[in-house]
Amino acid sequence: MRVVLAEDLTLLRDGLIRLLTAHGCEVVAAVGDAPSLEVALADPTVDVAVVDVRLPPGFSDEGLRAAIAARTRRPGFPVMVLSQYVEHLYARELLASGEGAIGYLLKERVADPAGFVDSVRRVAAGGTVLDPEVVAAIMARRAVSPLARLTPREREVLGLMAQGRSNTAVASSLLVTEKAVAKHINNIFTKLDLPVGVDDNRRVRAVLAWLRDEA
Repeated sequence: MRVVLAEDLTLLRDGLIRLLTAHGCEVVAAVGDAPSLEVALADPTVDVAVVDVRLPPGFSDEGLRAAIAARTRRPGFPVMVLSQYVEHLYARELLASGEGAIGYLLKERVADPAGFVDSVRRVAAGGTVLDPEVVAAIMARRAVSPLARLTPREREVLGLMAQGRSNTAVASSLLVTEKAVAKHINNIFTKLDLPVGVDDNRRVRAVLAWLRDEA
């Protein structure tokens, strides 16, 4: 089994390399940042990727986004996410296709090394392996109205967007910088589960969500 590993912590990355190698896996690339991961995932001979969610340079969701992009190029490409965090939006996007070959485990709850390698093999074979805490977090997030996740300031920004205001006009109305407005809008998109997509206008979809809530 040919594995790409993405983990920015050197000690953990080295430990995972030794663990996977000891169980008969071939680690063809072990990287510590998102650009290197994207290059490694371009190899068509890779069987599975084990990725952390947050990687340099941004330490946000680079690992998950690289994995989703790889599955776009290779539908059903096996991905095991190993992270400290549950990134709800992208976790749901990974699972949305229903194709399987997905794993999402929390680092702090992986206590059995052999069991972890077995989980990677199950994902590589097309199975799905999810930490119960990941499932619980995703289901709890679904139960909450998306707009209820917004802060009062984010609701203000979205309300002004619904009036057709530009970022400049929103900034002027709220007496903040355009940079602050852009940050609020990005937070709104994330909280309303609006991932980047070439076919969707996230600003319009956010406003429609606001209008439905206000009706």
